Amino acid sequence: MKVLMSIKPKFVEKIFAGTKTFELRKNPFKRTVDTIVIYSSSPKKKVVGEIIIDRIICSAPKALWEFHENNLGILEKEYFRYYKNSKVAYAIKIKKVIKYKKELELKDFGIEKAPQSYQYIK
Repeated sequence: MKVLMSIKPKFVEKIFAGTKTFELRKNPFKRTVDTIVIYSSSPKKKVVGEIIIDRIICSAPKALWEFHENNLGILEKEYFRYYKNSKVAYAIKIKKVIKYKKELELKDFGIEKAPQSYQYIK
């Protein structure tokens, strides 16, 4: 199954550069997902590529940071602000990244409005 996921442009750049090998989330998917279609959020507002998922790690935020800080693509202060009131952190391990040659619009997927976090797609 695929999801369309909103990701900030600064993180999309790091994913494409290979310096961010985990995508961080506060909540897990409710279904089995193998591919993330990347929506680069404002100001870009384009669908730019896909992530093939290796696995999803569920951990305490502090432990996740200690083991993977060099691959998260985020500053420590920003990371702990994001997980401030969370007991669990989810890190989606990136297996492969596909950058589209031509960026797409949400309407190309039959979607009118970008998801706050993610939405399932066919």
